[in-house]
Amino acid sequence: MVGRGGRTIGLLLALAAAWAVLGQDAPAPASSSPPAQPAVAPAPAAPAEIPLAGANAAGARQASAPNAWGGERSGNEPTLSDRVVGYRIDAELDAAKHAVTGSEQMTWRNRSDRPVRSVYLHLYLNAFKNEGSTFFTERHVLTAHGRSRGAATLKKGQWGYIDLKRVQQGSAALKWSFVQPDGGPKTDQTVVRVDLAQPVGAGETLTLDIDFLSQLPRVVERTGWWGDFNLVAQWFPKIAVLELPGERGAGEVRWNAHEFHFNSEFYADFGSYDVRLTVPSDYTVGAVGEQQGAPTQANGKSTYHFVQGDVHDFAWVAAKGYQTLDGSFTGPGVPKVAVRVIYPPEYKASAQPVLKATTDSLEFFSRTLGAYPYRTVTAVVPPYNGAEAGGMEYPTFFTAEGYSKIDAQTSDQWEIDFVTIHEFGHGYFYGLLASNEFEEPMLDEGLNEYWDERMLRERNQPILVPSSFAARIGIHPSMDVFVQERLGAGLKSPYDPLSENAWNRFSSSSYGTVYSRTATAMHDLEERLGKPVMEKAFREYYRRWHFRHPSVADLRAVLIDVSGDAKNVNEIFDQYVYGTSFIDDRIASIDNDEVLPQAGVFDKDGKRDEVVADDLEKQLDKQRESWEKAHKNAKSWEGPFPWRGTVTVVREGAPVPQLLRVTFADGSHEDVRWNDNRRWARFVFDKPSKLVSAELDPEHKILLDADKLNDSRTTKANAAASRRWTSDMAALLQAFYSFLVTL
Repeated sequence: MVGRGGRTIGLLLALAAAWAVLGQDAPAPASSSPPAQPAVAPAPAAPAEIPLAGANAAGARQASAPNAWGGERSGNEPTLSDRVVGYRIDAELDAAKHAVTGSEQMTWRNRSDRPVRSVYLHLYLNAFKNEGSTFFTERHVLTAHGRSRGAATLKKGQWGYIDLKRVQQGSAALKWSFVQPDGGPKTDQTVVRVDLAQPVGAGETLTLDIDFLSQLPRVVERTGWWGDFNLVAQWFPKIAVLELPGERGAGEVRWNAHEFHFNSEFYADFGSYDVRLTVPSDYTVGAVGEQQGAPTQANGKSTYHFVQGDVHDFAWVAAKGYQTLDGSFTGPGVPKVAVRVIYPPEYKASAQPVLKATTDSLEFFSRTLGAYPYRTVTAVVPPYNGAEAGGMEYPTFFTAEGYSKIDAQTSDQWEIDFVTIHEFGHGYFYGLLASNEFEEPMLDEGLNEYWDERMLRERNQPILVPSSFAARIGIHPSMDVFVQERLGAGLKSPYDPLSENAWNRFSSSSYGTVYSRTATAMHDLEERLGKPVMEKAFREYYRRWHFRHPSVADLRAVLIDVSGDAKNVNEIFDQYVYGTSFIDDRIASIDNDEVLPQAGVFDKDGKRDEVVADDLEKQLDKQRESWEKAHKNAKSWEGPFPWRGTVTVVREGAPVPQLLRVTFADGSHEDVRWNDNRRWARFVFDKPSKLVSAELDPEHKILLDADKLNDSRTTKANAAASRRWTSDMAALLQAFYSFLVTL
């Protein structure tokens, strides 16, 4: 602070002196009056502080500018991404203390048009420093209204933190202070502001030398240790993102530096990583990127060297007694990818399934979105009691789940495949597309869930419903993956828009619906636009935005551009992405009446005739008697008069294009469209036979409908639809999948 203020005063004095010189050089006026005083320039205003993205920042509504993040990547650039930042890190693990000492040299390029005098660094591990952090404060509130992972209680010696030991710019030692950009508690230390000794001019590069100590917590969520297992993630000081006007809804240059919230994940610039890791020689190591040669060894320790460009994070694992299983993948446009699974001996049964699901994912995502551009992918299976480290993603590196045995007759196989596919898929939606997981979690968790389920559906891999009773009698019920998504989607009364940020949520359960409700909304949009159109749109979304940072508005723009169907795209986005609408259309009633001659006065051919009701009734009786004699083998629904069937439908929620299918006693059916905004409607059918049933959405395309049980009705009661097991099964599934939505 002092150095910056001194330079400002010096600048003002220099400007004043320059104006004085100009005044002295000016010719004196030809008069006897005193010479005019030189003009005094007004003191220039102090450079405006670059603001931080607000605490309420969420999904953008305005599409990004075409040149955002340097514009679309053509593939002809010298690097895959526009590398804004670079990290050279030397780190050593103290295995006994689960602590990492690190020395980091960070280079960062100022993309803006103005000088930068302060930078913001994320110190994510401080979320686990004490219960005064934003993470723990929010955990207490959010889990009171819903369930979530990350609920472990830390004991003495199990807390985690980062200590900054030194931050230096050139020869100048810098000062720093903790800030809470989102208004969190003053005790939160997950974001630090560092004031520079020299400003970084527009287009110039900053170099900081940083020494730090990272104490890993016992595994709470995403990172930490258990026994001799160390998942080292979010472990080094990492610079925040400086966004420019036209990028993700930004109207001005701003820092995007949010606290580490209980529900949020991460956001960072693309860059390069050159990392050396020193660990005990009997530890197995895996990390983001490519290992450079064999590790060097000295004094019982081994130093591994990993390098990776065009990624935005770095994580690693060091574990004693772990084993590896290797494979590879090649495909069109894909470099040969070395695939490795690192696993503990107790979960050997998981190694091969994880390897296969990973290579299968490489094929599917490369084919449906874009070619995988890296040469490695590493999957880590955490140990028993370290499950909270599972189901987490980093570029080229993710954690899966472990099973001591896998029973193909249960949901085990599906679960291990789903988690592996899901965490690999993050390599695209979190990694290559680099969405802002703080502000727009649906772009990663939600879209990834949707694309994962498409892969499972393509594999013809429905989920086996867990039921010990059914298994005992040899029955293994299954369910389509998108049907199970809707069960946990909170469709009846969603509290938060999908586009809301990660932390401003009613509960952790409401945040969890980002996964399933996004997948369900995208499924229903696909049903409206058509599968080929949706696939083309997502390929274009990836092509246009990989190695950049898209927003929700950018996704909407791509969907409209490709489909040409602004109406349906905007309807889904307005109602479910930016809004909290719900769908619940139902069949209210079915009525059948015979179409009979009528009593009253009628005019025909210039004459007036009166039909008396009593006489008409006698006439109808005679007609029925005569018809029955002539049709002794007639069906119960056949008769001398046609039928008029009336179906009444009611709309409890948002309008959605509906197909109504009515079925008649003779086995025929008729389809009609209900595509308007009426809250209720009646449809009338004059047919030879009775109307016996009516169903909305007979092809089951609208999974956003909160209650599918009221979509159909029959004229004859069917008790099977209301049996108790239906509600019991729904409750069981929702409890089961509440776990899955936290992945």
